[in-house]
Amino acid sequence: MKNQVQLITYVDRLGGCRDGRDLARLKRLLSEPGAPLAGVFGGVHLLPFFHAIDGADAGFDPIDHTRVDPRLGQWADIKALTEELDVMGDVIVNHMSSESPQFLDYSEKGDASAYAGLFLTLDAVFPQGASERELLAVYRPRPGLPLTYATLKNGERRILWTTFTAAQIDIAVHHPQGRAYLASILRTFADNGIRMVRLDAVGYAIKKAGDSCFMMPETFDFIGEFAAEARALGIEVLVEIHSYFQRQIEIAARVDWVYDFALPPLVLHAFNFRTAAALKRWIAIRPTNALTVLDTHDGIGIIDIGADASDRAAHPGLVPPAELDELVERIHAASQGQSRKATGAAASNLDLYQINCTFFDAMGRDETAYLLARAIQFFLPGVPQVYYVGLLAGHNDMELLARSQVGRDINRHYYDEAEIARECARPVVSRLIELIKLRNRHPAFGGTFHVEPGADHELHLRWQQGTAWAALRIDFVTQAHELSYSDATGAPQVFAFS
Repeated sequence: MKNQVQLITYVDRLGGCRDGRDLARLKRLLSEPGAPLAGVFGGVHLLPFFHAIDGADAGFDPIDHTRVDPRLGQWADIKALTEELDVMGDVIVNHMSSESPQFLDYSEKGDASAYAGLFLTLDAVFPQGASERELLAVYRPRPGLPLTYATLKNGERRILWTTFTAAQIDIAVHHPQGRAYLASILRTFADNGIRMVRLDAVGYAIKKAGDSCFMMPETFDFIGEFAAEARALGIEVLVEIHSYFQRQIEIAARVDWVYDFALPPLVLHAFNFRTAAALKRWIAIRPTNALTVLDTHDGIGIIDIGADASDRAAHPGLVPPAELDELVERIHAASQGQSRKATGAAASNLDLYQINCTFFDAMGRDETAYLLARAIQFFLPGVPQVYYVGLLAGHNDMELLARSQVGRDINRHYYDEAEIARECARPVVSRLIELIKLRNRHPAFGGTFHVEPGADHELHLRWQQGTAWAALRIDFVTQAHELSYSDATGAPQVFAFS
């Protein structure tokens, strides 16, 4: 994976209009000379672009995972984009849509269907029946059990395994049909130039009676097997897991790449509580094979810095429980209460461990603090990714939230081309773009990273490669800050945050 900042975006929400040419528009936006974002990014993570992009979960419930939604374009457009940038795609390993041809065939034919073993039922996991204790042991970060009672079209009744929603039917990844299904996705991606994949919801992919069904040893085995298949096709694998921070460290030791999901709440904690102590503790132990993020298409994770829910006393979080609760309230206050309307039980939001809010609004629209947060992200070891709304320092989309009543839509605005041009002209966005270019081009970021000594309220980060260097200093009490770096002659330069 190229050590340059990547963009995370939906194809149709960044200059698209769903007329079949959105992928071509995105390619122009990111690579055509004179375009607002030309040459800014080294790669792009395309959020679900397959058929259909507007299902129950914004494309994360694929009907056909190997088909580009024709409203966006076709595989030739994906391949053309890969000739300009590194491209990452999602492989949704845990489930598929209840509208998929495979499930419709199963619904019509039941056990006579060729796909009968592809979909997980309660009996497939608990052939001897499930006790209350066994069902309650299953980990699920949403209310209720991961099961849906269903009457198939042929009249048969089943209890289906549905980790996320009733429209997302879990698949048996070790069944021959499951293996073939996932292999076909990898082959299609590889044939069209995609060299990075994100395993979505992979932590839930393996089910085992009497266990949590989340990140078990068998899950790691599956990830290893799948990653080996991907590597054989020249594809790197990113594992997407929200979990207790120690578990993230354990996961990182066994996979190619993980997200640093602890970073966003820790950065917010540092600015809100005027201390870098928790952030520096994390920097000292965090995995470096990480994609650093402040925002994604989902909410801001809280579970990632909290105590382990299985034993809070024995496994405390990175910040005390009272401070974590207070941080949530401060984010709601910084967003003028908007995030509260999109979080928890509000607005059909089911991920109770996340706060739905743009990162810019979570920081109270403080432009300097926002740019400093991005500087921290870019200075930490790993490959940075910037979500498209965060790139444009976007505000909470309350109109979209009101229409959809889906909490995460508050941070999934649709930008047309004129709006992108206007947003790129804002000082906070233009400075962020310059910061991205500095991170991509300065040779120091290919060298050695250090955290320099300082008080708890100070953060001093430094990169050095030969005579090239870059340094970031922030005092969270006074807000004094400086980002300095060497130029081609070795002379010091200072980045202007405003």
